[in-house]
Amino acid sequence: MAQREDKILMFYNRLQKVYRHLSKQAGRQGVECYRIYDHDLPEAPFLIERYGGALYVSEYKRRHNLTDAEHDEWLEQCADVMTEVTGILREHIYVKLRQRKEGRQGQYQKLDEQRNEFAVGEGGLQFWINLTDYLDTGLFLDHRITRGMVRDEAKGKRVLNLFCYTGSFSVYAAAGGASEVVSVDLSKTYLDWTQRNMQLNFPQYNQHRVVHADVLQELKKMPPESFDLVVLDPPTFSNSKRMDDILDVQRDHPLLINDCLQLLAPGGVVYFSTNFTKFKLEVDKLKSADVRDITKATTPFDFAGKLNRYCFKIWK
Repeated sequence: MAQREDKILMFYNRLQKVYRHLSKQAGRQGVECYRIYDHDLPEAPFLIERYGGALYVSEYKRRHNLTDAEHDEWLEQCADVMTEVTGILREHIYVKLRQRKEGRQGQYQKLDEQRNEFAVGEGGLQFWINLTDYLDTGLFLDHRITRGMVRDEAKGKRVLNLFCYTGSFSVYAAAGGASEVVSVDLSKTYLDWTQRNMQLNFPQYNQHRVVHADVLQELKKMPPESFDLVVLDPPTFSNSKRMDDILDVQRDHPLLINDCLQLLAPGGVVYFSTNFTKFKLEVDKLKSADVRDITKATTPFDFAGKLNRYCFKIWK
């Protein structure tokens, strides 16, 4: 018991230190959704993110040698620490168990049916968040800066958002004055979420279209030079039964990127990102005018030193 109490104290000290630092930066930047903690201590294997007045907490699955009752007690003690440090009440702390895995291939997995949704702000925009029903929340916080870049470049542009998830890039593109936004995904659930995010921000915006399709196949059907900016954020690996092909981002990224470049008008750009930690961009296979690694430039303050993704800007 004493050893467990020591570990709880270690967690308290660590969480207090990082939260004090990150909450100040978030306040200065006007950010209300940010990551606080990601497995900083092996004794406290959590991912903790703040979404407005709520905490999203994922416990990484591991062998802990505790009985169910002991584990429940330990988890409650950890939640008490989170409340004490952040001031967020226990009823607004949502805890899930997650498997540690590469990439975002689990994002379409439904876990529950509570429909506990609420809207949060980012960059002057609003997004629907669900902290109970899915493995992910509806907003990938690591792309906060990348979304801002897309908004800054979108004015008058035709924007294509592939593997769009809940459409946050689409909302930012519309906010930047895009003349057209097309969102493509294989999940009807997430396309509906995309539409609701768009409606939440721009009820009168009618230049947005969703396409329910396998991205790999849909790229072949679209006419050349029909877009000016493409957002490409594929899963690391996908073998969905609804897809005609298996997607492996390391193997398939040159084909995917080249298909996107084919759709661009001259001077257009592709924003490509991947969560595959061992990823190597095969630049020699790309039919591009220029490629820039913008991983560092798009790393938010709350992911500094911990970002497990790559991001590239690729010009036609």
